[in-house]
Amino acid sequence: MRITTWAEYGLICALHLARRRDDGPVTGRDIAARERLPSDYVEQILLRLRRAGIVQSTRGAKGGYGLARPAEEITVREIIAAAELVTFDLHCETHPLDAERCSQARDCSIRPVWVMLQKRIDEVLDGVRLSDLLAAEPQVRERVGLPVLT
Repeated sequence: MRITTWAEYGLICALHLARRRDDGPVTGRDIAARERLPSDYVEQILLRLRRAGIVQSTRGAKGGYGLARPAEEITVREIIAAAELVTFDLHCETHPLDAERCSQARDCSIRPVWVMLQKRIDEVLDGVRLSDLLAAEPQVRERVGLPVLT
């Protein structure tokens, strides 16, 4: 599995907005500058997050973006799915069987493993809220079931 730039930047942008929730609308340019991200990426990601109902936008001189819902109600899976459009690209399911290059297209014993992996990844990502990521790394490691580094 490969985490793409879209997914990573989507999480960074959403986390930035969660940290600045009380500051009012934040511009895409401000997020890009503070997080050292390309502003064109940030604007595209914010548009995707807005379409998914994760962020909301405010127009005008003091406009910008903010979270559309509390950080406790937004999952990491939602953010990745909005920014990336999928959480785990299962190639077998994205094209018709007759277009497959695989000789086992009609009776594939590997496909169920990929489907199970996709479900597990989605379960893990659904179990982590944006609010969980507001904590320091040791607390986040503990929250997701990893050993805390000393």
